[in-house]
Amino acid sequence: MKIQIYTMQSVEEALKVASLGVDHLGITPSNIGLPGEVNFSTAREIVDTVGSSAVCVALTVESDIQAIVKMVQAVQPDILHLCGLESNFPPEEICKLRDFIPDIPIMQVVSVASPKALEEAMSYQEVADYLILDTQAADIAGIGASGETHDWNISRRIVEQMEIPVILAGGLSPDNVAEAIHIVQPWAVDSLTHTNHFLPGGGFYKDLKKIEQFVKAAKADPAP
Repeated sequence: MKIQIYTMQSVEEALKVASLGVDHLGITPSNIGLPGEVNFSTAREIVDTVGSSAVCVALTVESDIQAIVKMVQAVQPDILHLCGLESNFPPEEICKLRDFIPDIPIMQVVSVASPKALEEAMSYQEVADYLILDTQAADIAGIGASGETHDWNISRRIVEQMEIPVILAGGLSPDNVAEAIHIVQPWAVDSLTHTNHFLPGGGFYKDLKKIEQFVKAAKADPAP
């Protein structure tokens, strides 16, 4: 079971999280007020320093191809995570994007709000390298960071139909990740909100103890 943890805000934090057995480190290079966002320079420093210790995944909520390309060229992530709002970046746009960044694998988000998510997931089957199933928050300009779970039975149906790796996200914590894996059988699991230590007045940093517990619980499940 692969583990993906969002979001790294410094080189030191990224290295500590990677040392706990985390496979994918999520980074949010942005300046629009997304949770845990960092500037392009910090994101690139994280990618360069982490090196082969973990896979660095850079998130964007942009729908403008040139804005996405600019971020990817500045940060040089291992994987690009597209998590704009539903229908903001349809499959045909991913095909256009690949012309500019042909060597960067693409992780596409799908909001699991109803059984219709299965149809949307299938539409990305041929154009994305990874699919991430998440829960949409009403106050965030992208899909994710809600801290809430969704219907894992729908996610299980998506996993059964997809031929590319599927990552389960949305409200996962050390307390429920094993159950989620048992039900959904994803390729990987992702956590942001429930592995954070929140600061008074806003902001957060990663809670290393919670991450350690999350990894242990996820790895203990017999799922592949």
